[in-house]
Amino acid sequence: MYQVPTTRTLLRTIRSIFPCRPKPAAYARAQIFLHGHKLRWWPRFLLILSIFFRARHTAALQYTESHQPYVVDHALGVHPVVLLPGNTCSQIEARLTDAYEPPSAFCAARKGDGRWSLLWKNITAPDAEVPCFADQLRLVYDQAAGDYGNAPGVETLAVSFGSTRGFLADDPVNKELCMGKLVEALEREGYRDGETLFGAPYDFRHAPAPAGQANRELSLFRRRLRALVERASRANGGKPVILVSHSQGGYFALDFLRWSPLPWRRRFVKHFVMASTGAGGFVLSMQGLAASIASSSSSVSSPSPADVLSLPSVGRTFASTFTALPSPIAFHDDKPLVVTRNRTYAARDMPAFLAAAGLPPYSVQLYETRALPVALNLGAPVVPVTCVNGGGVPTPEMLVFRNGRGNAPEVVYGDGDGVVNLASILGT
Repeated sequence: MYQVPTTRTLLRTIRSIFPCRPKPAAYARAQIFLHGHKLRWWPRFLLILSIFFRARHTAALQYTESHQPYVVDHALGVHPVVLLPGNTCSQIEARLTDAYEPPSAFCAARKGDGRWSLLWKNITAPDAEVPCFADQLRLVYDQAAGDYGNAPGVETLAVSFGSTRGFLADDPVNKELCMGKLVEALEREGYRDGETLFGAPYDFRHAPAPAGQANRELSLFRRRLRALVERASRANGGKPVILVSHSQGGYFALDFLRWSPLPWRRRFVKHFVMASTGAGGFVLSMQGLAASIASSSSSVSSPSPADVLSLPSVGRTFASTFTALPSPIAFHDDKPLVVTRNRTYAARDMPAFLAAAGLPPYSVQLYETRALPVALNLGAPVVPVTCVNGGGVPTPEMLVFRNGRGNAPEVVYGDGDGVVNLASILGT
């Protein structure tokens, strides 16, 4: 069980950067472990970030005699902060062109009107719109183009790029999950949205791809993020930015840094803080896919608009479905992750597991040729990095189907933050 580090210990850890894996020693990474679930330790994470920002920008921060919180002196300038939120925390709007072929007349209501409407997360929409959302959220892999894209006639965009206002933080649950409390904490310190604090929402349905493969959505995101970083730097006296990511945002940030020229990184990125990203994947990501093994039916009964991603016809089409699957690098070749009556599946057996879970052959092939090469070749970001992860919380480590189909698995727990396994944190 991990103990909560003291403030001084955390600060020393951040300051004493050390190489952490057998990669070229051109960057440094500090690893911080916090005891507790990935959501429960957000307040501690906010404290760490506040200390980090204050320690790094002492000349630009002032402390009052009445012991009020530090506030930013904008005349002196600070390093701007760019936030990348976690999975499903970015809102997505859609526009339907005349080329769209709706599954029903009801879903054709906005076809060709040129207007953008909220596609995710639309919690106020009636349940009758679930089939429409499902059809418009699904991705299609174009064999000729070698890339994922929307269904024909559907155009999408992430809401409010450049601002943190596009993050899903309207209700208490989403505020905890989607960086809402972090934004509030930084704004109390004096950071201002659009001036010193910026957001980089993204289309969470997509995922990084290996070099040489088409990836229009990620290419567009990288261009937009690069322009945002440069604009944030110019607006703050040319100071390099601090990138802060959570969960899936870490994969997008790593991809962005990997594709950015090294001189550009050295000029524009001061530090990268990656929170709760299991770069080696995690077993929990297999549980939804394993539902097809546990049940003779993969249907989801009467989902609401907020649950539309749980539909296999939606979630299984996403490129990001494969992103968090356990990597053979982090999880030992012979370590069982899923156990059934007929066989055992380790990380190296993922193609066989996906086939058993009911994914079509072309999806299994996409995992092998598109997702797996990325997981096996995560490159060093070549910028100063601080990783923040939770630990000491029971985390799914193995799924055991003792009674065959039609029965939920027995979950064997190990160490982690409740979602990300310790093996994923330390094994990459």
